[in-house]
Amino acid sequence: MRVEILGDERRRRWSDESKLEVVLSVGVDGASVTEVARRYSVTRQQIYTWRRELRKKGQLAPPSTTVFLPLDMPPVGDSKEARAFDGMQVLPAMMELQLCCGRSLRFSGDVDVAALKRLIRAIEAA
Repeated sequence: MRVEILGDERRRRWSDESKLEVVLSVGVDGASVTEVARRYSVTRQQIYTWRRELRKKGQLAPPSTTVFLPLDMPPVGDSKEARAFDGMQVLPAMMELQLCCGRSLRFSGDVDVAALKRLIRAIEAA
């Protein structure tokens, strides 16, 4: 019995650099794993497998648990926007930072940036 393979061979070899490029393209401009998988003609599971492999090899950083949220505060200073708040009492906003090891730091929005940096370094070093 003779068998002929018609069409392109589906088994491809991917270098670690190519795998990393595919994995890192997830999330760029909002691209989902499904969209990236379609773009590169691979399965979604293949991308998840590559991500796990690259993390084991140390070529991909572990997922970050840091979340950045938008902060909307009234403007400070003598600008047109600040004058829109004339007649209102504007108090410095209270902010909270979640630091490593479950620690949190609460501070006023008018805190000195240099002092805040020193405080964060001291808390993280403790």
